[in-house]
Amino acid sequence: MNSLMVGVSGVRGIVGEALVPEVVAKFSAAFGRFTQKGMIVVGSDTRTSNKMFKYAVFSGLLSTGCEIVDVGVCPTPSLQLMVEKLKANGGIVITGSHNPAEWNALKFIRSDGLFLYPEQGKRFLQIYAKERIPRVKWDGIREIHQNTLAIENHLNKVLKFVNKEKIKNRGFKVVLDACNGAGALISPQLIRQLGCEAIELNCRPDGIFAHPPEPIPSNLKQLSEVVKTEGADIGFAHDADADRVAIVTEKGEILPGEYSLLLAAKFTLSKRKGLVVTNLSTTQALDDVAREFSSSVERTKIGDINVSRQMKEKKAVIGGEGNGGVIIPEIHYARDGIAAIALLLEYLAEAGEPISKLASRLPRYYMVKKKLEFTKGDFSPIETRLRKEFKEEKLDFLDGVKISLKEGWIHIRPSGTEPVIRIITEAKTREKAEELYQLALRQIQ
Repeated sequence: MNSLMVGVSGVRGIVGEALVPEVVAKFSAAFGRFTQKGMIVVGSDTRTSNKMFKYAVFSGLLSTGCEIVDVGVCPTPSLQLMVEKLKANGGIVITGSHNPAEWNALKFIRSDGLFLYPEQGKRFLQIYAKERIPRVKWDGIREIHQNTLAIENHLNKVLKFVNKEKIKNRGFKVVLDACNGAGALISPQLIRQLGCEAIELNCRPDGIFAHPPEPIPSNLKQLSEVVKTEGADIGFAHDADADRVAIVTEKGEILPGEYSLLLAAKFTLSKRKGLVVTNLSTTQALDDVAREFSSSVERTKIGDINVSRQMKEKKAVIGGEGNGGVIIPEIHYARDGIAAIALLLEYLAEAGEPISKLASRLPRYYMVKKKLEFTKGDFSPIETRLRKEFKEEKLDFLDGVKISLKEGWIHIRPSGTEPVIRIITEAKTREKAEELYQLALRQIQ
């Protein structure tokens, strides 16, 4: 278990190394026990290793007396909505999300369609750690039901949320790069049903990723070229399970991941003022946007469940993370790259201006995001050093160490999804952001 990444985002590992069928079956059995033999919805993204892990998940769940609803290949937010719709006891989605193809993971879902809260995750892991998990006998094994409606259910909910006619009247040309992941099964349909022309790029849902699946600028050069070549109005890119979305402008400019949330927040707050929730690593520009509409921002630990929980408890009007994860409460309190596409197209339609113009009006900051290999697992010596070196500055220890300086901020934290330390800095100029990164690097090396 030590070689697995176990945290708020689920259980991740490299296929055939840390993550093998026996481990997956035991985690699934522990989850079955945790949900007390209830109905569990199971689905996956398109990764080739899912063929192997799907049956391990079934085996573990059946062994503890669960009833299974198999929704097949679908985006993570589609599965989360089905858990809620079917009033299931929980769900398991098999997805490595933004991780490279050699990785895979299990994400565990509560009965309300959200990921496990941290305190629930601890109880769940205590069950997993037991030497023996109680199993049912031969006459306690329940059924596996097939259900193919997850994508249709998700589409219908999104289409009811946005102004379809307003988008349809603009007749946008939209390029979608699904990286051959689960988004290929839903987002082209959505774009067409909104009256737009959909140009599909890497939309074969075969799990053979055309590029690394994380929708960051370095992975979206092909999308940028196709947007320019096709004369499209906008380009969108998903990760493998489509809970995130990135944007390319009509000029082929690849916008930072933060812009998906910034644009969604600006449009939402223009309609309805209220609270915005995000995490510690998201751009300061979000606070500037909120102030423009007499609204405020609250920040949580990293991990979308932390944002989801705060949004639900505080009744936030919009929220998400700076990695392209947008949470729209009217759809669900979960990151949803599909719903974000619809919302952004409505903004584009209503504004009557190109996406490049809308992006240019956002507050401008520069961010550096890098990571260092970190396998020792003990972050405390680094935290102690940073506490000492920056004792005169404003420090936040909610998640790693965030250092607020006059010229910008530095956030250093151990990742919950990879064996790395993440270093994020932000400032008003690119040079200053890089300077802050070098300062952070010197301290932790």
